[in-house]
Amino acid sequence: MTTPRVPSAAPHRDWRATAAACTTVLLWASAFVSIRSAGEAYSPGALALGRLLAGSLALGVLLVVRREGLPPRASWPGIIWSGLLWFGLYMVVLNWGEQQVDAGTAAMVVNIGPLLIALLGARMLGEGLPGRLLAGMAVSFAGAAVVGLSMSGDGGASVLGVALCLLAAVAYATGVVRQKPALRHGSALQITTFGCLVGTVACLPFSGALISDAADAPLSATLNMVYLGLFPTALAFTTWAYALARTTAGRMGATTYAVPALVVLMSWLVLDEVPAPLTVGGGLLCLAGVAVSRMRPQTGLTRKDPAPPVEGHRHDAEHREADRR
Repeated sequence: MTTPRVPSAAPHRDWRATAAACTTVLLWASAFVSIRSAGEAYSPGALALGRLLAGSLALGVLLVVRREGLPPRASWPGIIWSGLLWFGLYMVVLNWGEQQVDAGTAAMVVNIGPLLIALLGARMLGEGLPGRLLAGMAVSFAGAAVVGLSMSGDGGASVLGVALCLLAAVAYATGVVRQKPALRHGSALQITTFGCLVGTVACLPFSGALISDAADAPLSATLNMVYLGLFPTALAFTTWAYALARTTAGRMGATTYAVPALVVLMSWLVLDEVPAPLTVGGGLLCLAGVAVSRMRPQTGLTRKDPAPPVEGHRHDAEHREADRR
């Protein structure tokens, strides 16, 4: 008599959501390298509008090809809020803030965003604040601060610049938390496409600046702007939404702490900027914190094979197994 197969009680991780989150982090890290080039030729509003236009065009074509259509009515409040705050306000004020302060100071201030996401998610979405998440975020934030300090220049900060970066962090965090409920009603592609369109409409007042800057900008800067729209915006925001729909806002926010470490590595490889030992140490702290925050608590289940069901309950067990399949 053979022992019947019993399904494992432990849930399987969705590898696609993990892959989507990793894709987002990699592309957002690459964005900092491209912004450094495009930002020299385009003003903050013009760069944001050009990036959003390229992203909206790519997303719109994909939406038509996939025939997904308009998102449900219930998702529109989240789409509008995330479009205005995250796609619109965040991109403009971050571009502006990084012109007022050095990159290290901007990184330190903006990286309070994931902490705000966790707090707002607990308050507005009813998400918990597990000890592992808080501990991991604390380690990662310390690492981001170390990276920022190691990259800060002398006299590069201003009150306006710090205020703009702080506003960017608040807009980013609020936009993410507002986007999460919308993903219960629409697909990741729908929510991202129409959020990007809302941000594009909000940035239309910068059309004149975009036309003027594009006339004088070198081709490399324009290509970097298009890259920002196609990959760190269209693709990365869609993979972000896909992963966000399958986990909590707090855990997704903590994942973005891998970005500073990847930026350091990409700057080394692409721009030949050799990082200081302190910068490398901060990057490793960021990655360690992300690892801690992504750890799942043990379920406490034993590994012993369960006893076979008694004959009287075997028929019901087979039906339940079929339903699960």
